[in-house]
Amino acid sequence: MTDTTARPRTDGGVVAPAGGAVGTARTRLEGRDKVTGAARYAADVPFDGLAHGWLVLSTVARGRITSMDTAAVLGMPGVLGVVHHGNAPRLHPAGLFGPDGQLQLLQDDRVPHVGRPVALVVARTPQQARAGAAALTVTYAEEPHDTVFRAGHPAGRPAPAAPARPDADLGDVEAEIAAAPVVVDQRYTTPEEHHSAMEPHASMARWEDGRLEVVDSNQGSFMVARVLATLFGLDQEIVRVRAEHVGGGFGSKGVGPQLVLAVMAATLLRRPVRVALTRRQVFSTTGLRPATEQRLRLASDSTGRLRAIDHATAAFTSTIQEYVERNTEASNVMYAADAIRTRTTVVPLDLPTPGWMRGPGAAAGSFALESAMDELAQAVGVDPVELRLRNEPSAGPVSGLPFSSRNLAACLREGARRFGWADRDPRPGTRREGRWLLGTGVACGSYGAGALPSTAAITARADGSYTVSVGAADIGTGARTALALVAADALGVPPESVRMRIADSRLGAAWFAGGSKGTASWSWAVTAAAADLRERLASVDRVPPDGVTGRGDTTDAIGALGKQERQSYGAQFAEVAVDTGTGEVRVRRMLGMFAAGRIVNPLTARSQLVGGMTMGLSMALHEEGARDEALGALVNSDFAGYHISAHADVPDIEADWVEDVDDSNPSGIKGVGEVGIAGTAAAIANAVWHATGVRHRALPVRLDRVLESGFPAAR
Repeated sequence: MTDTTARPRTDGGVVAPAGGAVGTARTRLEGRDKVTGAARYAADVPFDGLAHGWLVLSTVARGRITSMDTAAVLGMPGVLGVVHHGNAPRLHPAGLFGPDGQLQLLQDDRVPHVGRPVALVVARTPQQARAGAAALTVTYAEEPHDTVFRAGHPAGRPAPAAPARPDADLGDVEAEIAAAPVVVDQRYTTPEEHHSAMEPHASMARWEDGRLEVVDSNQGSFMVARVLATLFGLDQEIVRVRAEHVGGGFGSKGVGPQLVLAVMAATLLRRPVRVALTRRQVFSTTGLRPATEQRLRLASDSTGRLRAIDHATAAFTSTIQEYVERNTEASNVMYAADAIRTRTTVVPLDLPTPGWMRGPGAAAGSFALESAMDELAQAVGVDPVELRLRNEPSAGPVSGLPFSSRNLAACLREGARRFGWADRDPRPGTRREGRWLLGTGVACGSYGAGALPSTAAITARADGSYTVSVGAADIGTGARTALALVAADALGVPPESVRMRIADSRLGAAWFAGGSKGTASWSWAVTAAAADLRERLASVDRVPPDGVTGRGDTTDAIGALGKQERQSYGAQFAEVAVDTGTGEVRVRRMLGMFAAGRIVNPLTARSQLVGGMTMGLSMALHEEGARDEALGALVNSDFAGYHISAHADVPDIEADWVEDVDDSNPSGIKGVGEVGIAGTAAAIANAVWHATGVRHRALPVRLDRVLESGFPAAR
């Protein structure tokens, strides 16, 4: 880099910069603290006089609370109070992106679904709080409920265009399908799925000197503080939220019920209160991926060139907050076609409100689209990799906008080379090892990229160090380390001289750790702060004792960006073995090649991509929420009944990337958090077809489904 940066010596003078940190593999700055137990999570931070809250959840799917025997519980040892709809503080409409009915807890006697918090028992110890919650008798007037999802449900309605990408209507889909020589018309389903991070949700709240302090497990402290202030009618200046270490979020750690109830209890009792959710409570209260039913119609000419894409999807939402799972987004951007139509339907049910789960929309949507593309390749007689290459768009297929960068073709070609795709016999059921049938599959995925407004500050110290302050959240992604590398290069100094301060709402406005836009957003702000600091340092001979601070705010710069299609892309390849005796599917190896802009830290980026692919494997073969239709309750709300992939299920996963230069923002970062899961489930399902000759259009590909469908290709 050009040496234009002045930096302080340890004696307070100024010397020339170094550089080259971005792109080098670095272990996490907080890694040692995490593996030695020194890192404190929200449930670990001690406070004097701390009380503990325990949630009481509704046991009926719809109705009203008619009575609650709090007197008996208040007489139990250690119990300090019971918060319920009769005494809870009144709340104002609030939410991360508009009023959110999920946050209106304990505001009336209505019960909208099983597992809705109806009370919080607060006691001196967690054990006493739990005993009080178990003893609290709540009676209900039950009402008829509806918890069974289906695409043709009479309550279904078109999803609103906002806030996400609207449905598409390009060209004459019906005419193209009628005239096309090859048409694929199939339905695909995915079940309700749940994300339970390693660290369960926990929050502590206390009032001190007229200010509200919160220690939380969240994905964006500034945004959470803003919601809390609005929700409780407070000045945001008196609300401080911290989330120093977060053990996974995947979209679930916004403003959780434990946080709202902890603030309620601390307000009523005027003492610190911590609320930590159990694993079972997490399943009921913190969001989920809704079940989907999707119809895909693909029409092509005899060479496989797409003439029409018609993607109609339905998913459930709740009756208290409308959440839209945009499964059609990939169909709007992935492939060129003469006509593209996408439609999204939401079905309100008496169920918990769905929410963001890693790769929202893209994970389930790509399963349908990429399975249909595999079926089209089979129908046309074209290799699945070649089919995708033949349908590469030169601009946004629906929007017509230029791509900020798009190198999916390189992902397909390089992935095919590394995976040994050229040696594949396209006929299903041709490879066998004893009782195992072997097959390979490919699929692609995309996820929206870009940056959103954030602020940052960097202070040069007289001892030669730099303190970077940005309201970022590191939810296990390595963001803290990545931002240190970005700052080091922007300042032209060694990474060892950079100290990071993150995850505190007092550090200023910053985007959420979500949508694969966190690092891109924060890095841009850090880069801007470094530029401001360089200008300030250029005018001083030595750094004063209180330091010199530069600030960055990307609001105007991001607002001035031209319109482009901004996505990360990936191509996933999978090899599976299917046991003809048991129906078991084992993934032997997976390879993902990605085009995700500038890679800041190869070590943590690869970890994120492998993690996404592992979740995609889990989605393909294991994950499925099961509900009792009579009760409306989830019957497998633990890791004994809700199956996820374990180490034994992931023998060989490789993730790598191709060059993908994106000059649309100074960081060049696109994001790797979610693109890894998009396409993975389809690649595995396509490999199962190649092994057995049977197409599985319903996830997960359970062994009973494999056995019932048989192995026609192997006969």
